[in-house]
Amino acid sequence: MRTFNNGKITFQYPDSWEVEKADILSNPDCIATLSKGQENLINAVMFPTATNLDDYKVFMEGAISDDGGVIFSSDFIKIADKDAIKLHANMDTPELNFDIHTYVFIENREIYIFELRTLDISGESEREFKNMIESFKITG
Repeated sequence: MRTFNNGKITFQYPDSWEVEKADILSNPDCIATLSKGQENLINAVMFPTATNLDDYKVFMEGAISDDGGVIFSSDFIKIADKDAIKLHANMDTPELNFDIHTYVFIENREIYIFELRTLDISGESEREFKNMIESFKITG
């Protein structure tokens, strides 16, 4: 396992995942991007927020549904010793059909969103992603 640390957050990730250069030009809130092959991409963003998990869950579900996504599950959970939202959905675009797995945390008026986009139907990438999230810590 390797450690991602950008001074604001840390988490562990398997050697099979590669840290990419975060695309802060098109997404200035991006704090981490990791990939595993061509079929798996994780993006993590952080930005100030005045919302709470209850309201953000409603917003997130609406945004996915409005984009034509199908939500399989959306729950409040406890992970990494924090309250979070865990969402699983499927997006079917003209270019690609993929699953989205999202974890959302709100701590000290900051929102942290971790999203896995995957074509992996075996569940391996999802398990690795969950393990990464379980090691998530806010450091700064």
